[in-house]
Amino acid sequence: MILPKALMLGAQLMMPVAATVPDSVPQLNVEQVCEGIAKQGGVTFRDPAIEQERKNCMQSEQSIRDELVKQWSSFSPADRTSCVNEARMGGESSYTELITCLEMARDVRAMHEQQQEGAPPDKPAPASGARPRH
Repeated sequence: MILPKALMLGAQLMMPVAATVPDSVPQLNVEQVCEGIAKQGGVTFRDPAIEQERKNCMQSEQSIRDELVKQWSSFSPADRTSCVNEARMGGESSYTELITCLEMARDVRAMHEQQQEGAPPDKPAPASGARPRH
């Protein structure tokens, strides 16, 4: 029967890729994404500029990985797990995507903390559409 197999596959897809993320930056295979980026700019697949673009992309990804190594411990474990899973999803991995995800998660968390610090602790915000009493 197809339905139980589909449900089982759906349940597997919902499970996180990695239960925990190690305390070091993961090794991602960025060759596939760099190859795609390089070929997007080429006139033909034999265009010599494609190889240079691929090399530039690989160097950029390595530089970003080096930066991640320096910053890795400053990101929360939950964000590292979530962002590594996201970066590996779909088969094309990128350190650019990983660091962007981590920085956004950190910045959103900081923004929420600032908003909570600025709100009066005992006075909840009025519900939308609620009129103040006179």
